[in-house]
Amino acid sequence: MNKTITKDIHYVGVNDHKVDLFEGQYKVPNGMSYNSYLIIDDKVAVMDTVDKNFLNEWIDNIKSILKDRPVDYLIVQHMEPDHSANIINFLKHYPNATIISNKKAFKMMEQFFHVEIKNKLEVENMDSINLGHHALTFVFAPMVHWPEVMFTYDSEEKLLFSADAFGKFGALDVEDDWDDEARRYYIGIVGKYGQQVQNVLKKASSLDIKIICPLHGPVLTDLIPHALEKYNIWSSYEKEKDGIAIFYTSVYGNTAKAVRGLVAKLRLKGYDNVIVKDLARTDMSKNVELAFTYGKIVLATTTYNAGIFPFMDEFINHLTERNFQNKKIAIIENGSWSPVAAQIIKEKLSKCKNLTFIEPIVKILSSIDKDNIVQLDRVANELIKKDLQPGEVEDKSKLHHYVCTVCGYTYEGEYLPEDFVCPLCRRPASEFEQID
Repeated sequence: MNKTITKDIHYVGVNDHKVDLFEGQYKVPNGMSYNSYLIIDDKVAVMDTVDKNFLNEWIDNIKSILKDRPVDYLIVQHMEPDHSANIINFLKHYPNATIISNKKAFKMMEQFFHVEIKNKLEVENMDSINLGHHALTFVFAPMVHWPEVMFTYDSEEKLLFSADAFGKFGALDVEDDWDDEARRYYIGIVGKYGQQVQNVLKKASSLDIKIICPLHGPVLTDLIPHALEKYNIWSSYEKEKDGIAIFYTSVYGNTAKAVRGLVAKLRLKGYDNVIVKDLARTDMSKNVELAFTYGKIVLATTTYNAGIFPFMDEFINHLTERNFQNKKIAIIENGSWSPVAAQIIKEKLSKCKNLTFIEPIVKILSSIDKDNIVQLDRVANELIKKDLQPGEVEDKSKLHHYVCTVCGYTYEGEYLPEDFVCPLCRRPASEFEQID
């Protein structure tokens, strides 16, 4: 696949529609792109290689543009095999080319290929080379998301070759939403390294960038301000969207029933911005993405083998591995004897920063009882409560209390909905009295 990016810079990457799991775990129904770029100046440079299965297509893409002209440099920004696997094969076609990379990357080449790269140029952070009109500066970006990663800035075109940063899932011949697949890609692959991404964003802010060329996904131009804004949110672990995300597992349907009850209470109180995911039946990487997207999370699961149900256990492991933080969390646990799910969830999340656990914990013993209904109502109220800013005091002047004249249940809100039904005795709203 060839595409002209600027007069001197061409796309020579490939699309992969055979891959089903990227990195052995991420479902990619729209495939992947492995991006490589060609810079033609007084000297010729190729930016990165592609997955090993696409050697011939990639070399054909290069030669269709260069014809018989040799390549002077192969610049290796990242050593993951989907970008570096064809380094040695490239040298078979262009034996006089110089490999440009950094010390850590050359060490990895020895580990991957077990051969000595003789014709090489080892660069340091902020070193530059001149191709003619194009001056390339190498900006080290350690742990975004491997330690050897570097970006390359072309001052002539104001173009940043960004390695895996600003990449996304999906081949380039398929149109899909950039945010969704870039977010899932970022959270899944780079999400642990938020501070390192913040450091790179600070470096990037000093550069005049008109074009970003990542190693996966489309070349960015008009989308750059939006992409930078999203990366700042994702790497600072702040909520991206208002709403409540509920993640659950259920063995015999009783925990799922509690989740449905909570959703019904939220909607009865006028709150509809709720998403619900059954962890056993939905894509795990998408669920992890959603957990980082929303500021309020509900985890509902059963005690299982003196632990928690496997899909919830895996889900929480994915969160903690990626520095999950800055959330409000409600817990619904279920167990027929010795329920410990809530305790284990809190223990697993104990090292995460700035988590607030909503009270009460809803504790179901086998199936929902009237106490659980009251607990779910209280949890719903806490979930929809406005988040206060530092120094701000909650305004309760608009809240009123309504008591059921039959059983004494008290409802708190700005008003009592006409279709409200007492969760304890099932009496209608007409049986309630306002007490303030």
